Amino acid sequence: MTLTQEETERYARHLSLPELGEQGQYKLKRAHVALTGLGGLAPRRPFILLPQAWGV
Repeated sequence: MTLTQEETERYARHLSLPELGEQGQYKLKRAHVALTGLGGLAPRRPFILLPQAWGV
C-alpha cells in the first residue's frame, strides 16, 4: 500500500526528511494511539468554584 497523491502533497515535508521518508510516513499512517486516564489534566480550581456559583 502506498500513499495517495493527496497524502503525498500533504506530507511532502515529512517525505523529504531522510530519517522518515515514504516508508516512515506509511508506518505513521498505519499507527494507532490510545489516550486513557486524561481526567487528571483538567484544572481542579473550576470544580472548587462550582458550589460558590450555585450559592452553596
